[in-house]
Parts: sequence; C-alpha cells; structure tokens
Amino acid sequence: MKDVKLRLISELMKNSRRSDRELARAIGVSQPTITRLRAKLEGEGNILEYTVMPNFVKLGYHLFALTFINMKTAISPEEADKVRQIAQELAKKAPSNIVVIERGMGLGYTGVVGSFHKDYASYAELIEEIKRSPHLESKTESFLINLDDKIHYRHLTFRTLAEHLLTLKSTEK
Repeated sequence: MKDVKLRLISELMKNSRRSDRELARAIGVSQPTITRLRAKLEGEGNILEYTVMPNFVKLGYHLFALTFINMKTAISPEEADKVRQIAQELAKKAPSNIVVIERGMGLGYTGVVGSFHKDYASYAELIEEIKRSPHLESKTESFLINLDDKIHYRHLTFRTLAEHLLTLKSTEK
C-alpha cells in the first residue's frame, strides 16, 4: 500500500471525524487527493466502518471477557456460513454484548469470544449460552478484565496501531 494511503488510514484511525481538508493538511497533500483516496480505500474494502471508542465504564460496562472456546467437530464452510447467518439474525433481533467471535489457535482452544458485561451475572449468562451451543464444547476458559480498575497499562484504542502503520514499508509501486 502506498505511503499516503497508510498515512490517511493512520490519521482516520486517530480521529475519523476530521474533514478531508483537515486530513489533507495533516498529511501534506491536497483535499481532492484525500477525497479520492478515501473513496478508493472504502471501495476496496480497506476501510470497513467509521466509529468511536467510547468510555465503556461510563456506558455501564464493568467487565470485559476474553472467553476461549472449542468447536465440537470440524464444520464445513457451508455449516459455518449457516451458523454465521443465524448469529447475524439473532444480533438484529437482540443486539449482543459480544464484540468479536473468531476462530484461531492457542492455549488448546480453537476460538475466542470478546464481550463486554455490566456485571458478573451478565458474564455468567453468556457462558451458559456458550455451553448450550450445539457446535461448541462446554469447556471454556476466560480472562476477565475489571474495567473499574484504577490501574490501566494501555486503554483500548487504535492510536498505537495507527502509529505502527506508519512504520510499514510501501507494498505498492
């Protein structure tokens, strides 16, 4: 990816509310260049959405959980699509506190669920739902983060990753 595209993505990750004119000034290119590049990045799928990073405690969430899961058996791509469609339909009917579900590997597990909770009861309810899922083993392990803790080493933000993007080498000629 060209250097100017990486710089634009980096600047948008830091603050996506800025105008194209402000972004152009920060990067050192013209405003029409930014407008054209932003549209191209969106069209290519390099920018998926614009969002904010709220203070989750002020919204009433006090726990963040990383829950490690295993599939009972390997499922086909068709079954995975079916499960994904069911999850999307459920999310439309009743929005969930789950922010990410991904396959992966490590610690003897094949997936992870990231979720925000107002209290421990909310977390325990999610674990029971996971254990009832026909595609998942009932064994889970979680790492719980107390969002009310007074000591934070690094808050959830994309600013650091945005800065890291600028260290990447250009992959487009």
